[in-house]
Amino acid sequence: MNIPADLRYTKSHEWIRADADGTVTIGITDHAQELLGDLVFVELPEVGSEFAAEQEAAVVESVKAAADVYAPLAGTVIEVNQAAVDAPELINQDAYGVWLFRMRPVAASELDALLDAAAYERIVEAA
Repeated sequence: MNIPADLRYTKSHEWIRADADGTVTIGITDHAQELLGDLVFVELPEVGSEFAAEQEAAVVESVKAAADVYAPLAGTVIEVNQAAVDAPELINQDAYGVWLFRMRPVAASELDALLDAAAYERIVEAA
């Protein structure tokens, strides 16, 4: 199972990378893309959108299911990855290399409350 140790995670299978400039980059985990299967559609939020933690922010669809992607922290969307919209299958090929959106969190300290790799791995194994 591919769960990079340098990222944070949510129970709803998002990964979060803390960036040097205080922003965060968000994508879906390898486990999530595996469960969904071949992705065919990605809908991302508008730049400037504000979300509460755990609020629906994006949608990914595969040939067999659609899944919401949640904002892991409260904050404002500052960038979206058009490449993920144009070629959703890239997420299947490299879930941790293809991000969905970037946010400027309201409180960077919320990052500490997210799951580390070991805690996320326990959740996945228990499912």
